[in-house]
Amino acid sequence: MSECSHDCSSCSQNCQNRDPASLLEKPRKGTSVKRIIAVMSGKGGVGKSLVTSLLAVLAQRMGYKTAILDADVTGPSIPKAFGIREPAVGDDEALQASVTRTGIKTMSLNLLLEEETSPVVWRGPVIAGTVKQFWTDVNWGDLDIMFIDMPPGTGDVPLTVFQSIPLNGAVVVTTPQSLVGMIVEKAVNMAGMMNIPVLGLIENMSYAVCPHCGEHIELFGASTAQETAQKHGLPLLGKIPMDQKLTAACDAGLIELFEGNWLDEAAKVILKGLE
Repeated sequence: MSECSHDCSSCSQNCQNRDPASLLEKPRKGTSVKRIIAVMSGKGGVGKSLVTSLLAVLAQRMGYKTAILDADVTGPSIPKAFGIREPAVGDDEALQASVTRTGIKTMSLNLLLEEETSPVVWRGPVIAGTVKQFWTDVNWGDLDIMFIDMPPGTGDVPLTVFQSIPLNGAVVVTTPQSLVGMIVEKAVNMAGMMNIPVLGLIENMSYAVCPHCGEHIELFGASTAQETAQKHGLPLLGKIPMDQKLTAACDAGLIELFEGNWLDEAAKVILKGLE
């Protein structure tokens, strides 16, 4: 194969003479992150931002210095969930990560827009470059763990994250429907192609709890998450119900106040070894 001469950040060509480690971008001087976990799926609307937020809150509650890099540039929702309304600040040298009420550092494109509802009408390479800059140009400081809220699909941005940022693993989010399960498998397979270990699956919108009798009602039918997880030799790390209080907390920017043990085991798996 001839020498690689194209822009690898937006290319899926398998250049066998290229060392994957050579594509990794160095973070800004002064940034140190012990573990980086991508939260991904092959489909939009399954709850990646919710799962990212809940895992970050749990890690922060357990005493770990935590951050969220919002890589969903065209659909950023992390600032809304955490109630961050002030724009991010910086100087000619670096951006400063915004900090939530409990100390979680964040960076999202919505923290750089004049209006949070302004659409981001950019082509793929520009979006991918922005995500890369969130890693290289933000002063993240000393962190135990960073969660990356990935955009849906397996295109430019996920490829850029996988190639440019030194990930330690990925968590894949799904919902009960078999159609979603099929698309989620694309994300699992992509992570495998990029040699990123998948730590497990998390199912969102698993069930609703009857307020009168406590029965678990499977609104989308029987879950296929366990079957999908077993097919790929992965653990099912947790199931999140459809919960009105959780929805209200996100809408009010109070996700850090959530109550629920749905992802406690997932957090233990992800944070294992950081003690």
